[in-house]
Amino acid sequence: MEFEAATQSKEELRSALKKTVRRPHGNVHHGKLYVSPEAFSTPGTETNLCISPFSILDCTGNMHIGPWCMIGARSRIYTHDHIHDGRRPLLCQQERHGVVWQDKYIGRDVWIHENVIVLYQVTVIPDGAVIGAGAVLTRSPGPYEIWAGVPARKIADRRDLSPHQIRELTGRKKFSLKDHLKESWASTDYTTF
Repeated sequence: MEFEAATQSKEELRSALKKTVRRPHGNVHHGKLYVSPEAFSTPGTETNLCISPFSILDCTGNMHIGPWCMIGARSRIYTHDHIHDGRRPLLCQQERHGVVWQDKYIGRDVWIHENVIVLYQVTVIPDGAVIGAGAVLTRSPGPYEIWAGVPARKIADRRDLSPHQIRELTGRKKFSLKDHLKESWASTDYTTF
């Protein structure tokens, strides 16, 4: 069985990054996105990254992305935060003091699923971390940890699987509409696209 490439070409990556990199507080600090040179050194592929053009990478501070990373659609990674303390109106605080910002490091082989929010407080997402869909990450995970939820918390560790375990996982009986709907599957005139 052949699978479609999951990584992006250099042009696809460049196009995605043009849409995703934002500097909403460039007047305070104009950060840069640093993509590891290792992201362009895998034989047979132009890059080893997959960054959705529908994500947001806030580069008020600098951000580093390592090789073999995936960032899903509608995920937002923030390097800035607003000053929330005091009783003065928050917009007055911003006009007077700006925003706080810091850099963010995303290691290698990190998977940030769809609709994830990575807040300013998170400084490092280490190698191998997986952040589950819809999570709100408020603190840095450990290497090869799987985090999910709101706020996100550790739910598991990534572990190596034997060839037998991989075959077992990919060979499991899958849910089937045909089996689930039984007779109505063949007798209903469904609209298909």
